[in-house]
Amino acid sequence: MNRTDRLYAVREELRRAGRSGRTAERLAATFEVSIRTIKRDISALQQSGFPIWAQPGPGGGYVVDPSASLPPVNFTESEVVGLAAAAAASRGQPFDRELRVVLTKVLNAMDGAARKRAALLTDRVWIDAADDGRDTRNLRQIERSLSEQRVIALRYRDGHGVESSRRVDPVLLANTGGHWYFVAHCRTVDAIRWFRLDRIEAAHLTNVSASPIPVDSVGQPPSSARPVGDF
Repeated sequence: MNRTDRLYAVREELRRAGRSGRTAERLAATFEVSIRTIKRDISALQQSGFPIWAQPGPGGGYVVDPSASLPPVNFTESEVVGLAAAAAASRGQPFDRELRVVLTKVLNAMDGAARKRAALLTDRVWIDAADDGRDTRNLRQIERSLSEQRVIALRYRDGHGVESSRRVDPVLLANTGGHWYFVAHCRTVDAIRWFRLDRIEAAHLTNVSASPIPVDSVGQPPSSARPVGDF
């Protein structure tokens, strides 16, 4: 998540927290950044005119003016369970953290009774989370490369165990055959390549702007494939 998106997300999280507020520690854990970064973000929001103040005392945290709070949002329990199931099933997958943030926002925006009913229903849906412990640092770098359109340096191990270093321009993320792939234009061979995510040993985001590679350059997708925006 880049800083602009995080500032917006922190602001929305505080608005939904209402009078209870959020501690810097909790915000840091939610957005997977340091407490120092959260304090800088709060300061930036305050300087922009957003009404945040520190609530002193045990359990105190950052609180926003009541006028900045949001009205309840009407979601059905089934809609929330669908979102929770998708978030649980996508652990370790592209943009899973953002999906969990959305789920938190939805739950915080619901009234207490509806939230309780949703919690009872989510207890009746199980997802095997055996892969929750995987390291997602490389994935976060790839997500940023795609969203910010920046060149990324990869250390990749192919199907024969041979490692290579590449600098690539991001094109898309694709799921097929039971695996996720990072599809990119490899500057080393000057061609489109499909990098299986679980074979990427290291990923480092550079400050170099990526070349605008059209999705069509990847080729024609199978008839069963479609962008996630096509509901």
